[in-house]
Amino acid sequence: MRLRLSGILLLAVFLFPALCKGQGPNRVTILYDAFGKSAAVTKAWGFSALVEYGGKRVLFDTGGDAEIFEHNVKALGVDLSKLDFVVISHRHSDHISGLNYLLRVNPTVKIYTSADPWGPFGWGASNSLYRKDESLAANMRYFDGDRPAMFSASTPWPQANFVRVDSTTEIAPGIFLVPTISQVTGTLELREISMAIRGPQGLIIVDGCSHAGVEKVLEAATKVDPHIRVLFGGLHLIAAPDPDIQRISAALHDQWKLDYIAIGHCTGEPTFAVLQKTFGDRYIYSGVGSVVNIP
Repeated sequence: MRLRLSGILLLAVFLFPALCKGQGPNRVTILYDAFGKSAAVTKAWGFSALVEYGGKRVLFDTGGDAEIFEHNVKALGVDLSKLDFVVISHRHSDHISGLNYLLRVNPTVKIYTSADPWGPFGWGASNSLYRKDESLAANMRYFDGDRPAMFSASTPWPQANFVRVDSTTEIAPGIFLVPTISQVTGTLELREISMAIRGPQGLIIVDGCSHAGVEKVLEAATKVDPHIRVLFGGLHLIAAPDPDIQRISAALHDQWKLDYIAIGHCTGEPTFAVLQKTFGDRYIYSGVGSVVNIP
């Protein structure tokens, strides 16, 4: 009974606002997802969250529809004109479509993205992309045989201030971006970045879809800090078979020893059920419209 009461008290401390003097609350507000309790917001497939920590305000992903994203942002009273920076986890449309609204209200904000050689963020590929054959006539060769150093790519948002990340990078004190590359069939070579905030009791990790696998994400993130306080975001287990769900759930609890879990988006309904059972009162509901206060 005493242990049970201790757990309840610990959860209460976790969920009540933790105010940093002069810095505002430390919390995560879910702006976009396909499940939730709030009638004020619209449910749709995709993910977005506003992360406020240590005086920083970070938008993580922008959902799958700009109009729905705009509606939810306004319904939750979020001011996107006041952001320190934005993180776009990966190029899939259910994470980037709200950029059209974001850039109307905050056109110069710094936006960190994965380092895709091709994609919607306007990077380019190395000129080693293809093999040359100098026996061909010039008019049969790419660029008449005089290929550029890089093959540039355009972007739907040429005015945006994109900054690509291709290695673990501390972009603000205690805030790290952690890249992974998927080796999973269906998303092979997809680049994704997660955000890891180093707090006094371990990492606060915000993940988009975990396309490389959530354990790969945690493996990369725990090089910053070996202990994980809480994990937010999607685990991409929507179609995973039950044995895989059971194994990963047990690993998150027993091997990775997460203090709390606050997942959503592509994690999947069967995975919600298993993780809720596995973590008990350390499972934090985080549907769209939820505001989760963190220590």
